[in-house]
Amino acid sequence: MTQRSKIDAEGPEPGGGSGGGSSAGAHAGAAIDAGAAIDAGAELDPVHPVAPPAPLFRAGGLTAAAVAERIARGAVNDVPVRSSRSTTDIVRGNVFTRFNAIIGVLWLIMLFVAPIQDSLFGFVIIANTGIGIVQELRAKKTLDGLAVIGEAKPTVRRDGRAAEISTSEIVLDDVIELGPGDKVVVDGVVGEADGLEIDESLLTGEADPVLKKPGDQVMSGSFVVAGGGAFTATKVGREAYAAQLAEEASRFTLVHSELRSGISTILKYVTWMMIPTSIGLIISQLVVKGNDLDDAIARTVGGIVPMIPEGLVLLTSVAFAIGVVRLGRKQCLVQELPAIEGLARVDVVCLDKTGTLTEGGMDVTELRTLGGADPGYVHKVLGALGESDPRPNASLQAVIDAYPDEEDWRCTESLPFSSARKYSGASFSEGDGETSTWLLGAPDVLLPPGDPALEEVTALNEEGLRVLLLARSARELDDPQVAGGAKPTALIVLEQRLRPDAADTLRYFDEQNVHAKVISGDNAISVSAVAAKLGLPGAENTVDARALPAEQAEMAQELDKNAVFGRVTPQQKRDMVGALQSRGHTVAMTGDGVNDVLALKDADIGVSMGSGSEATRAVAQIVLLNNSFSTLPSVVAEGRRVIGNITRVATLFLVKTVYSVLLALLVVCWQVEYPFLPRHLTLLSTLTIGVPAFFLALAPNKERARPHFVRRVMRYAIPGGVIAAVATFVTYLLARHHYSGPGALDAETSAATLTLFLVSMWVLAIIARPYTWWRVALVASMGGAFLVVLVVPWLQDFFQLKLVGTTMPWTAVAVAAAGAAAVEFTFRWVDRRFPA
Repeated sequence: MTQRSKIDAEGPEPGGGSGGGSSAGAHAGAAIDAGAAIDAGAELDPVHPVAPPAPLFRAGGLTAAAVAERIARGAVNDVPVRSSRSTTDIVRGNVFTRFNAIIGVLWLIMLFVAPIQDSLFGFVIIANTGIGIVQELRAKKTLDGLAVIGEAKPTVRRDGRAAEISTSEIVLDDVIELGPGDKVVVDGVVGEADGLEIDESLLTGEADPVLKKPGDQVMSGSFVVAGGGAFTATKVGREAYAAQLAEEASRFTLVHSELRSGISTILKYVTWMMIPTSIGLIISQLVVKGNDLDDAIARTVGGIVPMIPEGLVLLTSVAFAIGVVRLGRKQCLVQELPAIEGLARVDVVCLDKTGTLTEGGMDVTELRTLGGADPGYVHKVLGALGESDPRPNASLQAVIDAYPDEEDWRCTESLPFSSARKYSGASFSEGDGETSTWLLGAPDVLLPPGDPALEEVTALNEEGLRVLLLARSARELDDPQVAGGAKPTALIVLEQRLRPDAADTLRYFDEQNVHAKVISGDNAISVSAVAAKLGLPGAENTVDARALPAEQAEMAQELDKNAVFGRVTPQQKRDMVGALQSRGHTVAMTGDGVNDVLALKDADIGVSMGSGSEATRAVAQIVLLNNSFSTLPSVVAEGRRVIGNITRVATLFLVKTVYSVLLALLVVCWQVEYPFLPRHLTLLSTLTIGVPAFFLALAPNKERARPHFVRRVMRYAIPGGVIAAVATFVTYLLARHHYSGPGALDAETSAATLTLFLVSMWVLAIIARPYTWWRVALVASMGGAFLVVLVVPWLQDFFQLKLVGTTMPWTAVAVAAAGAAAVEFTFRWVDRRFPA
């Protein structure tokens, strides 16, 4: 009889709930039976040095009345689990920025001192901010919907029955069942334990699982690695230790990203450059030249506004948000936004075979008895073993399906399966009074080297089949050497179901120069055969992880040389991720089982299947809710699109910042009027940066993201900005000598604007490479739009742009051509001299 059927038969214990609101003898609102309090050396909570008295364990759980009473007094696990920022946070984050504040003040000034044309930059900022808010709200809606789908559903006993409920519905004193892979969602005290091993590494850093017994404490944030049991909730809601882990695991975040931190670094330096430059420009225009006050203010603002790369922050947020929405449509939950960026940088992906390359289920295809064992008796043993485990893994479930329990054997002791141990076991009292102890697990672990049965196993493994050994032990189940001298009785041959999309996904990684490493706890030969069927490059390079060196550098060398690893323990998976990272690799780890949790946590990017254990979903940054391995290329492609394109368009924004700062400095040094009004630079920014950047940021991009974002961007932005500023200022000085009389400043501004536009257009043309029809059309349409402004009279008047004569305009074109050639040569030289 299984644990769950026992509960149903027994029903709730007398007084199973506090019901009627009685609180006599209660401790912190929990129903405590002082006489039955357990003091079995329970572990101390790291936050509270004194362990509280253990509550009375009621196997049947609370009654409906007791649950209602606790809900009424607020003893509910009400920690809000959010997958995204609140709407208020989104609006605040997009509106109240440092640069919006600066631009807002300048915009208000311009509304009072200049025509509306010179205030256009303010309306552009409003539109940009609105776009950012709308896109992030779309991402929030997508994430919130996906988070509900992927939410953990713990099994809780109430009124003598077990049922899955939402984490937020748990109340104080609820009895919560635990099985392999389950995450402990609230603090509590163990009431039942059947080989229950809890991993608390996410809380304490200790990798070794802790064996829990009745009376021991369990803390939220830990998870079950082996065995099963049940515990009573003693702290719920915000009182629970590490209660925030569940919230943080699914929160929409824009931090801890090389891209965003790089942009923040750039903006910090821009701010420091702006302050002295702006002061110098203000003094130059207001004091030295003694210009008309309104015109001086307008030209000062015109010099300050383009220094601010405000659109770069917006575009990054929009690109990330659109990425989240696109992936959400493919049932991919991005629990931490920078994961999109991280996966784009990945060059090694470690794949767990079971549940990733193969589907979760298996089928028993053959049973081979050994040593003359009676097949009928073996069937009985397998049926009893299946019945002994209330939470079977995929292998044991296949055995249960093939050999249902038809005997009245009583299980006297059981040993749950453990990934580290590689086998499970049980002791039985057979119906005729006989007792026996059986083990079921990996043949090469249970049998000594050279055993004749291993030859059969190897032959089956080479066909890609999985093999379990049934062995009878002469020792007690709690003997550490229980497997020693076990008598092999039968081989159970299992066929694994390959994922139909796995081969195409592996081919994609190979084409994208991402090295795939298959890391599995199964037999190395069997894993190699599966990998070969799927066409994994290097599948023949197979290593038994038990022979791997423990030293990190040597392990890393073996990992680089080989592609398939079998018999890997959970701790080894973690060590292998660390070894690959030590060689400079960016590592992604996929998995769905509890044995993958430690490696998922340490990998640069953890990817979990939606059907995986609660623990794996909690620590993974990306959850494939549709359990489709084929979704992974979409995530990689989305990440590469976002990072590659933002790196590309950031150059456009920062070239503008560099030339704006340098032009202001040149104006201050030469003591001349600033050549541009805000309307001129608003026009230039829109045509050479704003509109093209939006389209380029959303274009396909398959190039793997590379590190050193700031260096990669600034190596182009600085020389490009310097050349643009010098060319523009040269044209401006030539125009000042060429024109004179009324209207001279407007003519000079028009010539300088033409040069700056043409040089900026050439920078755009370089950034838009490699050309496709739509990229060519984009660049051409921006040039056409500027030409329309120059030839349509009312647009000439609106933007105060009119080319006077022919000599100076063609001179401006010539200077721009020289500047464009200098930009082309410099960018190519930078590519060779300073490769990223």
